[in-house]
Amino acid sequence: MLDTSRRTAYTPEHEMFRDTVRKVLADVMVPHLEEHERNGIVPREAWKAVGAAGMLCPTVAEENGGLGLDFGYCAVVNEETCYIGSSAGFTLQNDITAGYIERLGTPEQKQRWLPGMVSGDVITAIAMTEPGAGSDLQGIRTTAKKDGNDFIINGSKTYITNGQNCDMVIVVAKTDPSMGAKGTSLILVEDGTPGFTKGRNLDKIGQHAADTSELFFEDVRVPQENLLGGEGRGFIHLMEELPQERLSIAISAQASAQRAFDEAVVFTKDRKAFGQSVFEFQNTKFTLADLASQLQVGWAHLDWALARHLRGELSTAEASAAKQWHTDMQGRVCDVALQLHGGAGYMNEYLVARLWRDARVTRIFGGTNEIMKEVVSRSL
Repeated sequence: MLDTSRRTAYTPEHEMFRDTVRKVLADVMVPHLEEHERNGIVPREAWKAVGAAGMLCPTVAEENGGLGLDFGYCAVVNEETCYIGSSAGFTLQNDITAGYIERLGTPEQKQRWLPGMVSGDVITAIAMTEPGAGSDLQGIRTTAKKDGNDFIINGSKTYITNGQNCDMVIVVAKTDPSMGAKGTSLILVEDGTPGFTKGRNLDKIGQHAADTSELFFEDVRVPQENLLGGEGRGFIHLMEELPQERLSIAISAQASAQRAFDEAVVFTKDRKAFGQSVFEFQNTKFTLADLASQLQVGWAHLDWALARHLRGELSTAEASAAKQWHTDMQGRVCDVALQLHGGAGYMNEYLVARLWRDARVTRIFGGTNEIMKEVVSRSL
């Protein structure tokens, strides 16, 4: 269990909510984690169960079916979901897509999508990455051309979280290819729209429970009313959401690193070698002490960043630095935690193996850590 007794970013109300989140995850998710890993997807029944508990999109306003709470409640769900070792796509819906719809959506779009996103009846995705455009979003090639009162979308996306489950996807497309980044728009595409097809559930190194897909758009016709936000302002809208997205990744990285560390402490205290527990060797104790120090710094920094974000003060550079530092730290902690398990750490039956595998991508998605350093350097 995460020790939150010394946290500074949360209120007693947040911690009461955390108790509920833990109980729901223990009932709905923990007994089925291996099944989710094997099947490569979290079933819709689980989404509906966490939605019924108020764990999906808690920031959505009451008039749109939500609880009207602050981002701290999303952060609690993120921490607890990652701490149990799940890569379920709840966090993407809570921390990313819900914000786009609520901030940019028309009243009709909000009423159409947000209540179902809160209940778990609607699962969403955002389609940015393409086979030839990853961190450089200005390089996307998917187009959305006007035809009468419609847009006709052509292109493909890849590495899309919730791609198999999604009922609606926010598509990043060029509405005016001649304008570069200024010609980018966000368009809502519903599952079942003719020409919109989901490719295979991608075979990844880790995060197996997160359905991650290729998406294809071939003459997909949607009404212009599906435009989300301003036409040609898609790149600006994406940049506006980056602080929360990157903070979300930092939160998940910190919680996962803590679980890997906790697993290593338990294992080394239980495992015997040369007549004593592995924990009693000075190398083990000093190694764990070093990890504990890094985690202590991480939690303090995370609470600082969370507090700034809740006040609306977290900058893109600060969030990028958080994403880079916490995911780098996650990689170090998970690798050392696996090492301390010895050969057992290489066995998939041990949670630390999954945590180690799942950690690798966090230095890549949401913008690679090299891009994070570039963003930070521009603020100097």
